[in-house]
Amino acid sequence: MTMSETKGQCPAHTADTNGSDSYAWNTSKNQGYCHSCGLVTWLHQDTGELWGRHGNGRNFKVNPSGGYTSNKEDLPFMGEKCEGSFMPKNITEVTEQKGKYEPWRGIHKDTMEHFGVTTEDDKVYFKYPSGGNKIRKKLAKEFFAQGLKSDELFGMQLFPAGCSKMVTVTEGELDAMSAWQMLQNGKFMNPVVSLPSATPSGKLWEKCKNWLDSFDKIILSVDNDEPGRKVAEVAFDLFPGKVYLMNHGQHKDANDFLMNGDGKAYVSAWWAAKKYSPAGFVSGSEDWLKAVREETPYEYTETPVEALNKVMRGWIKGGITVVKAPPGVGKTSLFRYVQHDLVRNHGKVVANLAMEEMKATTARGMATYELNTNVNTEEDQHFNYISDEKFEEALLNVVGEEKFVSFDIDPHDPLESTLKQCKHAITIYNADYIFIDHLQRLAYLSGVDGATSALTELGVKLVELSKRRNVGIICISHVNNDGHTKYAKSVEEEAIVLLELQRDKLAEDADDKNTTHLTVTKNRPFATTGPAGMLRYDVDTTMVQEYTGLVEPKTPNREEDF
Repeated sequence: MTMSETKGQCPAHTADTNGSDSYAWNTSKNQGYCHSCGLVTWLHQDTGELWGRHGNGRNFKVNPSGGYTSNKEDLPFMGEKCEGSFMPKNITEVTEQKGKYEPWRGIHKDTMEHFGVTTEDDKVYFKYPSGGNKIRKKLAKEFFAQGLKSDELFGMQLFPAGCSKMVTVTEGELDAMSAWQMLQNGKFMNPVVSLPSATPSGKLWEKCKNWLDSFDKIILSVDNDEPGRKVAEVAFDLFPGKVYLMNHGQHKDANDFLMNGDGKAYVSAWWAAKKYSPAGFVSGSEDWLKAVREETPYEYTETPVEALNKVMRGWIKGGITVVKAPPGVGKTSLFRYVQHDLVRNHGKVVANLAMEEMKATTARGMATYELNTNVNTEEDQHFNYISDEKFEEALLNVVGEEKFVSFDIDPHDPLESTLKQCKHAITIYNADYIFIDHLQRLAYLSGVDGATSALTELGVKLVELSKRRNVGIICISHVNNDGHTKYAKSVEEEAIVLLELQRDKLAEDADDKNTTHLTVTKNRPFATTGPAGMLRYDVDTTMVQEYTGLVEPKTPNREEDF
């Protein structure tokens, strides 16, 4: 039987492939395509010479001995069969193929071949760039992995970076093939790829960011559900101004269009894709009722301080909480206490910006709470009979599995860098809460002349980010001894919750000296304010915990503006 397709070494990079048969030649159409580098080739209709093109670049004459020679002439794409027997070097006829390129769910055989997707019995094998497969049972819609990495886009290896002005991203391999088939109409370019799942990992975005960013427009063909909206939000943060969102209308996904014979409708929806923006207007009865039914209410995570929970319910997501106090009162100790609690007792992901603290200090502080004893230095660790193995085990219990991450900022561009790193913490690590210690440090790095206005701008942007991505941002703000805030008053005004701390550092009584009083002075969601418990600092363990003694410490004097 005569085969219509032959395979061999790509003539544009023969020397780099070590004999790999990545190049396919269609003998009936006199056209070729390399699945490795994306080279499109054809026979010139007049000369019979082999010509090629990468992406939407200029055409060139292919050298049959391997490699190619450039030519200034920009010939039109010639796909018609022509006279001549010219064939690329090392082309051999395909005689065996594992699995079959069988039409399935409206997908044509040519499309299956293009994406390297084969069927065998009741299974479909979706080939990924690294060579691994995602295997699907046709009827049961069950998926299995075979050497599959979660940080790859399906079909990405078929399209060189920047090969077109637009790239289409779907949520499933079947949808990618369906979209490509409906959009291409037999042509080779206009790339379409798929996410490996509806909830792609941060590592995927990190690895594929440069490739996706090489296109002018990123068109999302995703489901109109929560995972689809999450994909749009992440893409918007990573590629601002480039993301366009398709409206599938009555159809669930691209394959639904194809199966219902609505290919033209899909193409129309693709061209009509709107630039995505998380901001929008709500008007009219329908929109308002939808907002009431679908808008996510404030989420809370309980604090380890029962009295504090009674006043402010917990650490809030979707807004900023500012913790303010004079220096040396225990704000950083409180941060350590609640960060450990969020990670270990609530399974939350915490991102931490500690500008005046080394990473080793942060790590040892978290291990101290895990071991319930002081290991803040090596000397402390050995004094308390904690072996290196036990210390490391305790530390990894907290920081392992990327539940607790720390980040730095660019001191030369502190405010923009802070905003950027916060976005990365949310996108890549799925942070639930972000802690910033402290606002005045950002002001000093910005230069005192413009510090107030800079922090005002940052506060507004952090509020918008917290609402849009439903994260809690908790900031430390230093106040002067007179109780007034320097530079960061505007951030406090933007805050949804304001928590103040006070401790009598000069008290003669040791208990009074080591007791911190908590007061909620602003609570926008519920308007509940007032005393919110006490924390006792243990000088031996260097830890704080809620004070629940029978004898209440004296209430310190507070100034009105504190």
